Amino acid sequence: MHIDRLYLMSVFVAVAEEEGFAGAARRLSMSPPAVTRAIAALETHLGIKLLNRTTRYVRVTEAGQRYLEDAKRVIAAADEADESVVGLNAEPRGHIVVTASVLFGRLYVMSGIIDYMKRYTGMEVSALFVDRVVNMLEEGVDVAIRIGELPDSSYRAIRVGSVRRVMCASPKYLEKYGVPKSPEELTQHQIILARGLNPFPEFKFVKNGSPLTVKVKPRLMVSDNDSAIEAVVGGVGITRLLSYQIAPQLCNGSLKIILGEFEQKPVPVHIVHNEGRYTSAKIRSFVDLMAQRLRADSSLN
Repeated sequence: MHIDRLYLMSVFVAVAEEEGFAGAARRLSMSPPAVTRAIAALETHLGIKLLNRTTRYVRVTEAGQRYLEDAKRVIAAADEADESVVGLNAEPRGHIVVTASVLFGRLYVMSGIIDYMKRYTGMEVSALFVDRVVNMLEEGVDVAIRIGELPDSSYRAIRVGSVRRVMCASPKYLEKYGVPKSPEELTQHQIILARGLNPFPEFKFVKNGSPLTVKVKPRLMVSDNDSAIEAVVGGVGITRLLSYQIAPQLCNGSLKIILGEFEQKPVPVHIVHNEGRYTSAKIRSFVDLMAQRLRADSSLN
């Protein structure tokens, strides 16, 4: 007997994600009995149990979880193949999910998304700007802009620039307390610690080709970068941030970089996306646009 496995996979993914047959039926515009029959047919074909059912919930089994991940990849590849063959290269349509850190997303990515949506009127975008590393597969993310060294993965990474870990202070603070000439002098200054970038009260440098760690006693510790920027611009002390985070303040002169000759090597910036046999037009067009914009930005290169 012939069965449409792609159809059955799609029904299974919907049931797993909705955690119920009724929710999957609504999502797929099917009747609940039709959904039930499709899952039964798939489990019979595979000879394994994919779902645990009770009166209150539906959960995937351990085997079902592995099959779910494979099914999502198969469906995505089929969608991409459809896009390729019907000639959507000229005008991408559909929906993509993009992620970046909060401040980087606001300063650099959002303007690119706006440009992309104006250029491709058939596209919808979900922007997920959060200060954590998003699991692209689990959270359905198509494109991520990542700062830092990348772990090995099956995703394609395109380097588009780099940022520096910089010590900075306001001109008013430096005029009042003096400019430190070496990292060791930081122990004599008022320190603002941004815990996201610096989880421990210490700063790492390179001096005469060797690593150097300076332990500090912060006068102010904050959990977010925006607060650290506000405090350092206000003249409270010296802090360490990533260069892109203070690019506007460097341009308007409200902050200055110090101890630049002792900085560690720059941190890379990559655009990361899943590249299967086909890279869909909607993803490829967004990646190309963002890569061009980020590579052209002087604060990242």
